[in-house]
Amino acid sequence: MSMHPGLQGGPIYLDYNATTPVDPLVAIAMSPFLTTHFGNPSSAHIYGRASRDAIGVAREQVAQILGCAADEIVFTGSGSESDMLAIRGSVLALCKRGNHIITQVTEHPAVLNLCQSLTRLHGVEVTYLPVDGYGRVNPADVEAAINERTVLITIMHANNETGTLQPLAELAEIAHRHDVLLHTDASQSVGKIPTQVAALGVDLLTVAGHKLYAPKGIGALYVRRGLQLEPLIYGGGQEAGRRAGTENIAFMVALGAASVIAYEQLAGSQPRMQSLRDRLQQSLESELPNLVHLNGHPTERLPNTLNVSIDGVVGEEILAATPVIAASTGSACHEGSTEPSSVLLAMGLTRERALGALRLTFGRWSMEDDGERVANALARTVKRLKGYKFP
Repeated sequence: MSMHPGLQGGPIYLDYNATTPVDPLVAIAMSPFLTTHFGNPSSAHIYGRASRDAIGVAREQVAQILGCAADEIVFTGSGSESDMLAIRGSVLALCKRGNHIITQVTEHPAVLNLCQSLTRLHGVEVTYLPVDGYGRVNPADVEAAINERTVLITIMHANNETGTLQPLAELAEIAHRHDVLLHTDASQSVGKIPTQVAALGVDLLTVAGHKLYAPKGIGALYVRRGLQLEPLIYGGGQEAGRRAGTENIAFMVALGAASVIAYEQLAGSQPRMQSLRDRLQQSLESELPNLVHLNGHPTERLPNTLNVSIDGVVGEEILAATPVIAASTGSACHEGSTEPSSVLLAMGLTRERALGALRLTFGRWSMEDDGERVANALARTVKRLKGYKFP
C-alpha cells in the first residue's frame, strides 16, 4: 500500500486512535456529493432522489459492518453526538420507569460529562463503577449496581487510551436478564476488531467516522429495532425523527464507503496490526530493559494499541524531544494537560508511572519497520533524558 499523501515526508504517525487520515477512496466516493449531487433528500424530484438513494446505500454499508438492519442505523455528527442520543435519548424516553444509569470511571469524557449533566439537569442517578488493574469492569459489580430504577448501562467496547476490551457479551446477558438496556461506545473498535451487534448483545452502539478513515464530523448510532429514544435535535423527520436537520449527504456517503473498506480489510488488518504492536513492544523492552511497563490488558485489547510507561521519565517530555514521532500520551481530548491520565490512575497506577505513559497506535498506513524505528528513536531520547552515555 502506497503512503497516504498526508503522511508523506512527515514524522512517523502513531496516533491513529486520536484520528485517522481520510482514505483517498473515501474522498473519491464523497466528492460527487460536494459538487454534482446537491439535491435535498426530502425533495421529490430527480435531484433529491439521487441524494436520498445515496443515503440509503450508505446506511446499508454501515449496517453491514455492524451486522444489523439498515433501518437500525441513525447518522449523527460525531461519536460524542451518538453517545448523547443513545444515553440522553434512552433516559428521557424511559423516565417514567426509572432514572438510574450505570457506567464506569474510565469512560470517554463524552459519556462521563453527559452523565454529570443528566444528574445536574434531570436528577438522574449515576453509578460510576471502578475498574481493575487492567482497566476492566467486573460484571459482578455491574449486576450488583442494578436496582428497580435502572434503565441503562453504558460501558465502552475498547478504551481509547489502553485498548482494553470490556466483556460486553457477559454484560449484555446481565443487562437483559434485568430488562435493562446496554449501550456501548465502540468508536475505537469498529474497523479494528469484529463489532457485530448480535455477538456483542448490545442495544445501542456508537460509531465515530474519523476513527474509521472517514472525515471528522460524521458518526452513527445503532439503535435496536423497536427502541424509543427522545430526539436529539427537534425539527423535521430526518433520521426517523431522532435527529432533525437536512442531511450531510457527502459525509454519510463517506462513512458508508469507509465502512465497506474496513469490513473488507478486517480479516487481514487485525493480525497485521497486532504484529506491528507486539514488535514495537518487544523492541522497546529490548532497547530499554526493565524500564518499560505495559498498561492495559495483555491480550484483551485492541490489536493496534500499545500503552506503556517508561520508568523515570515523563511521557510528554519524551515526545517533545522526539519530533520524528507523532504520538500522544493518552486521549486527544486531554492532550496538553500536565496531569496524569485519569484512566491510568483509575487502574491503580502511581502518579509517576501514569506520567511516564505513551500511547502508540498503528493504522492503515503504518509501515512494517515503523516499530523498530520508533523504538530506537524513543530509546535514544530516554537515554539522553536520563543522562545515559551512548556507545
